[in-house]
Amino acid sequence: MTEDQIYTLLSDSGIYLLGALFLIIIVFKGVRIVPQSEKHVVERFGRLHSVLGPGINFIVPFLDVVAHKISILERQLPTASQDAITKDNVLVQVDTSVFYRITEPEKTVYRIRDVDAAISTTVAGIVRAEIGKMDLDEVQSNRAQLIATIKASVEDAVDDWGIEVTRAEILDVNLDQATRDAMLQQLNAERERRAQVTRAEGAKRAVELNADAELYAAEQVAKARRIQADAEAYATGVVARAIKDNGLEAAQYQVALKQVEALNKLGDGAGKQTIVLPANAIEAFGDAFKMLRGGS
Repeated sequence: MTEDQIYTLLSDSGIYLLGALFLIIIVFKGVRIVPQSEKHVVERFGRLHSVLGPGINFIVPFLDVVAHKISILERQLPTASQDAITKDNVLVQVDTSVFYRITEPEKTVYRIRDVDAAISTTVAGIVRAEIGKMDLDEVQSNRAQLIATIKASVEDAVDDWGIEVTRAEILDVNLDQATRDAMLQQLNAERERRAQVTRAEGAKRAVELNADAELYAAEQVAKARRIQADAEAYATGVVARAIKDNGLEAAQYQVALKQVEALNKLGDGAGKQTIVLPANAIEAFGDAFKMLRGGS
């Protein structure tokens, strides 16, 4: 093989090698594999051309350039604290945290420079505005509603930036020491008021129970008297019927019984008693005794 042939062979081999190398570079430049957690922004001659999604993508080598690689994973902004004044003029310090993800990288890249700082500033302004519409008690008790309102307002504000706000949280609402002392005094006063109400209700209940007991006792006494009166009325009725049926003898019989009972009570007394009787009493007692013997 002559030198010319060798030179020609080497030249042809170099051309083939350069061609293969160029083809490899073309393939390497034209094929882009995008991870699942990212999106790539492609520019052509310095202008937005396309956005590459996860997987295998093809671009025009040397014309198209991947200018930005944007993570689409959810992000958390650092916890931010901002002062706000409530509707009832109470100064509070609110700690907030926001979670978001980029859904349209082309908007985020070309419309906002520092997305984290922009979202933080937006959240701070919205938190101050929303807390300014509420009293302190409402801020403490309606925190879930406040968070929902803040999230909706932030979503509207950052919509042009290609961002989705996934969650907004109010971590804490801090008060200055003077306000805390005033709230503590108010809390103690409320506890004392409730204690007084409880004691008053207890005393009222005791009076009601005592009145119920006295009423019950009075009802029982009245019931006993009514029974006694019914018994006496029944006895009187019996006597009346006996007098009606037997005439004067029944009446004399009852009088004799009362006289004997009176004499028995006099005889049961302590000491000596002197009894003065009318002259005709002896005859009356005699008739009574006869009637008693007859009745027995």
